Amino acid sequence: MKVVATLALLQLYISATGEFGSTRKTQVSVKTPLQSFFFLFLSADLVTAEVSGNVSSETALSASPGDIVVLPCYSAGKVTPVVTTWTKNGREIVTGGDPTRRLIVNPDGSLNISATMPGDEGIYLCNSTLSDNSSFLARVLLQVTSGPENVSTSISPATALSNGTLYTDRGSSVTLRCSGSSYPSQHLTWAFSGDSSSNDSLVSGSGSSLEFTIQNIQPSAQGVYSCMAHNPVSNVTVISRTELLVYYVSDRHPECKWTLTQNISLVQFTCTWLEVYPTPNLRWDMGPLQVADSLNVTMSRSTLSDGQTVNCTAQPQHLGPEKEKLCSFTLELPFPEGEPMVSALEASNVTLTCTETTSKPPAITTWRKGLQLDNIESGSKYILSLEGPVFKLTIVNVTKEDEGFYFCHSENPLGLRELEVELTVKTASSAYTGAVIGIFIAALIMGSAVIIAKIVYNSRDRICLGGFGQVDDDSGDVLSLVESDDEQVFQDAVPRLPPITNGHHTTLVQIHRIPSSDHEDAETADTSPQQQEDTVQTEEPVQLVEF
Repeated sequence: MKVVATLALLQLYISATGEFGSTRKTQVSVKTPLQSFFFLFLSADLVTAEVSGNVSSETALSASPGDIVVLPCYSAGKVTPVVTTWTKNGREIVTGGDPTRRLIVNPDGSLNISATMPGDEGIYLCNSTLSDNSSFLARVLLQVTSGPENVSTSISPATALSNGTLYTDRGSSVTLRCSGSSYPSQHLTWAFSGDSSSNDSLVSGSGSSLEFTIQNIQPSAQGVYSCMAHNPVSNVTVISRTELLVYYVSDRHPECKWTLTQNISLVQFTCTWLEVYPTPNLRWDMGPLQVADSLNVTMSRSTLSDGQTVNCTAQPQHLGPEKEKLCSFTLELPFPEGEPMVSALEASNVTLTCTETTSKPPAITTWRKGLQLDNIESGSKYILSLEGPVFKLTIVNVTKEDEGFYFCHSENPLGLRELEVELTVKTASSAYTGAVIGIFIAALIMGSAVIIAKIVYNSRDRICLGGFGQVDDDSGDVLSLVESDDEQVFQDAVPRLPPITNGHHTTLVQIHRIPSSDHEDAETADTSPQQQEDTVQTEEPVQLVEF
């Protein structure tokens, strides 16, 4: 059986005849577990003070349920009291010593309480009569305490890891609950210790449990949460600690980028995913899965190709594959563009341009000269400049020696491509010659236009009758309109048909075929009136012309 007694001497005083003697104050804490009944004796140096005649004392004592407690009365010297009476809160509780009872008065006047329980607490008064008929008064304050016990904490919503640590998601509303048992009532306190704070008190109160809610929890609330249960009577404190992690995943995708090395045929790819906790799993297409915020991989030209798509996969540790995020880019060879032929006047300045916008990773572009591909560096003769994607080479004071081929040299880790530019240098005389030739060509074009216009104007009658195509086919047909003073003859030669319903007049036109021009003169000379009559007789069918 366990016995724990805490004795504190509060005050010694004498109150027999109203006279007061000397007073001694002492505080002692004694904790001793025993397996059987025992008596607790207080030495004279601890709780006694003697003054001629009467002695009085006051003691405070605490115990836990189930303990065996001895309340002291008179313990000065070896004198045994003749009569001892104990009262609790003004009521007599025991006289004499019956060993079968839970409360027993020992021979020295002390009160033995076995199996202390809640309800035994109170103020006990001992009145002992000594052999010399003097009396001794002793007062004992007994406090029965237990706990705090079974102190436990819970945090929800939260998920437990294998080591017992809890985690929750950023933005959740988290409730912390602490509970325990204590007698008398315990005092509970929630405290937090994190990266930016140390043991900050969050909330406190009395009772069997205490709750605290964190709305929209953020990573700054990640740390150790402690519930402290304190018994104000026994001054015992029990602490239960729980570590809480706050997991979060960025809404953005990981970032893929490249870094060129000193060796142009090598490139380093970097995949970075920040604002993620815990550290995510990253993987390039060509590599294994690794736990890292940033993952690098170096590739050579032999493993890369034009149009190849490179992917980086990022996966949170606490989420499944369905929460993966990707970043990627497509590799492309450089493709420099520009004018392949450039001419310049001698003693002037000329600028060659080259534009490169398609290369991924970006290409390194330089200007080179001649078939030996001599590298061109900026100086007094050559000026190199860059305006966005346009690479410029300015040649100062051009001479015949500058004439030739120039190359815009673009290279990235995938390969090399070049733009060939031919520069032609002209003298001032050649420039004037070109102007004269240009004027001559312009004059020739203008003359040709005038001649064609005149021909078309002279042939306008044929064009109106059906175009040049029909003139070629019917070159022997001539439309003859004969005007005569004899109106009657005209009417007979060209009879007029009556008007038709549409209101227009219809005239009968006769078409005569004329021999070709090569034989026109001969035939005209040989033609007799009879032949002319025959000709009239062989006229082609009459055609009607509507006006």
